[in-house]
Amino acid sequence: MKRVAIVQSNYIPWKGYFDMIAAVDEFILYDDVQYTRRDWRNRNRIKTPRGTEWLTVPVQAKGRYLQTVNETRIEGEEWARKHWASLRGNYARAACFAEVGAILEPLYLERTHDRLAALNRALIEAICAFLGVSTRISSSSDYTLEEGRTERLAALCAQAGAGEYVSGPSARAYLEEGQFRARGACASPGSITPAIPSIR
Repeated sequence: MKRVAIVQSNYIPWKGYFDMIAAVDEFILYDDVQYTRRDWRNRNRIKTPRGTEWLTVPVQAKGRYLQTVNETRIEGEEWARKHWASLRGNYARAACFAEVGAILEPLYLERTHDRLAALNRALIEAICAFLGVSTRISSSSDYTLEEGRTERLAALCAQAGAGEYVSGPSARAYLEEGQFRARGACASPGSITPAIPSIR
């Protein structure tokens, strides 16, 4: 039974994000949804001797932010050097930093991305490779999309051949499970699963 998760991309995500990737056979980056300000799409916090600090990727936002995540363009290039300097300066003495840094440094100093979704995906794939997570990563824009919150997720699962949809823990509160069964996706009892095992 193929397990699929569908989650928006985040900038240098937390551990649980990678737990979910490791728990499924295909992880679909849900990047054709509206970009939201002051969210995890383009920023995250790091620990410093002064407390937590934000690292924010500057982006170009239209009007009332009526743009999708994969349409959102990154503004400028200097932010990348600053982010890498902050990561190196605050974590250089941490265990395994040399190994992790060797993977991340080129993404900040040698590669450029003009779109936020591409940057996030590059970071996510690099971290997965380091963790030994071989799950297939795709984007929702690779598929035919439908309107409606649950309808769109159900259609993505059906097209991906999912027998089980692994969701975040709060998904049952709003998902209409009948929409999945109507498309022949995730039709077995308990096939929408909030439980996420940890990476070993």
